[in-house]
Amino acid sequence: MRSGRNPCSAATGVMGVILWLSVALFPAHAADAGKPPPVKIAVFDFELEDVSAAGAASTGVSTEDFARMQAVSAEARRALAQSGRYALVDTNGIDAAPVKDRSLRNCNGCDAGIALQLGADQSLIGVVTRVGQTEYYAALLVTDCRTGKVVDQQTAFFTGAADAWASGVRLLLKHGLLAGADTPQPAPLK
Repeated sequence: MRSGRNPCSAATGVMGVILWLSVALFPAHAADAGKPPPVKIAVFDFELEDVSAAGAASTGVSTEDFARMQAVSAEARRALAQSGRYALVDTNGIDAAPVKDRSLRNCNGCDAGIALQLGADQSLIGVVTRVGQTEYYAALLVTDCRTGKVVDQQTAFFTGAADAWASGVRLLLKHGLLAGADTPQPAPLK
C-alpha cells in the first residue's frame, strides 16, 4: 500500500528547511562574503616625544614612560585587530636603527619600506607628545607601503595623567582611522 506522498516533494521540503535554517542561523557568513580581506598593517611601537619642561631636563625615557608606551602600542594593536579591518603584521625583532631607536617619526617615510619587507600593505607609526604634566598630543600616520603615500593622518590634543595615553590613542583610532568601521573598505593593493 502506498502512502499518497510524493518522495520528490518531501525532499524539496527538506531542502527548503535546510536553506532557510542556513540563512537564519548564519547571516554573518552571508554578510562576510562581500567583505574585502583585512588590510595587513605593521603597527610599530609608539614613540614618546617629551617637550615638557621636565622632559627637557631628562636624559632619556624613564622605565615608567617606557611601560606606558608599551601599553599605548598594545592598545592600538588591539583596537585595530578587533575592528576586523586590519590584520597585524609582526614588527618584533626588526634590526633597523629607526625602529630600535624609536625614531621612525624622523626617518622621512622609511617605515613604509620596512613594513613592506615584513609583508604589510600599510604601516602605522604613532607618537605621543607630552606637552605638560597632564597635557599631551597623540598622532598617527598610516602609509601605503607600496606607494609611500600617506593614507591617513590624525592628531588630537588630550588632557589627563600619563596613564591615560592608551585611552587617548584608542579614542583617536575610534573617531579617526576606524570611524565607520561597519562600512566596507577597499581591498588592499596586490
